[in-house]
Amino acid sequence: MIKRLFGFLFGMWILILLGGGILVTILGPISVTGYGDFDLIISSGIKGAIAISLVIIWIFILMKMKNWIFKKGISV
Repeated sequence: MIKRLFGFLFGMWILILLGGGILVTILGPISVTGYGDFDLIISSGIKGAIAISLVIIWIFILMKMKNWIFKKGISV
């Protein structure tokens, strides 16, 4: 059971590092031009929407991992 728990924690940290890398390398350089004073607002909205989507996906993945680990631990 401890081995699976550490596996879950390792998977969680991998997702955190992967998400941070995606945010810095892909979302950081995104910029919108052509809307005048609203360029920063629009690009921030796009970045925020993508970041929130990634957080929801990460939570879903971690939830599935947790359920798999604890169901497997209870059935043994």
